[in-house]
Amino acid sequence: MNWLINFIIRVYTRIACRIDAPDLQTVPMQGPLIVITNHTGQIEVPLLFAHLQPRKMTGWAKVEAWDNKFLNWVFNVWGIIPVRRGEADMQALKAALRALEKGYVFGIAPEGTRNRNGILIRAQPGTVTLALRTGAPVLPLAHWGGEKLMKNLKRFKRTDFHIRLGQPFKVDTQGIKVTSEIRQQIVDEMMYKIAELLPPEYRGVYSDLSKATGKFLVNVD
Repeated sequence: MNWLINFIIRVYTRIACRIDAPDLQTVPMQGPLIVITNHTGQIEVPLLFAHLQPRKMTGWAKVEAWDNKFLNWVFNVWGIIPVRRGEADMQALKAALRALEKGYVFGIAPEGTRNRNGILIRAQPGTVTLALRTGAPVLPLAHWGGEKLMKNLKRFKRTDFHIRLGQPFKVDTQGIKVTSEIRQQIVDEMMYKIAELLPPEYRGVYSDLSKATGKFLVNVD
């Protein structure tokens, strides 16, 4: 069933979109790896999951998505992990840790919710906990254009969907006590890595790249 869903999505997205992703297939075939990305909620999740097969992948999605029968079916086939937003969902965290231990590629959107118009909003620090607990490398992935999908479909127009990858890194706290302020600083540094890959008009609250300190991020091969 997994192959059928992925085949249908690949066909649909290639018809609906002009996909510009020159380095997407350089994503490692196995983890542990955390892929962080911006989140418009239009097309990026199914497109990325389908086009990155046959990698072992999972990620978090809001538990409310399972109320939709179609998403319930697809997410269960894909093995997506439901997460309760706005609270410390230890069950979702433990499931994510197990997936990374098993060598999965784990996708997460640090913004925590859809930005809808493609412009970055302030990230939530949950991603930092996952990176610190696992020590897994983090790969920034940025996309843009997908926020225009629904409008373009109504006009029978294809959507230009762009994907770019950044340099993978690990989080190193250098022995500093990780307070809530430090956690937010780290996730902001992560988001600047995504912002660097986006055209300026999409960078939103991360538009000023001069604030991208990178104090707690160490590039890896």
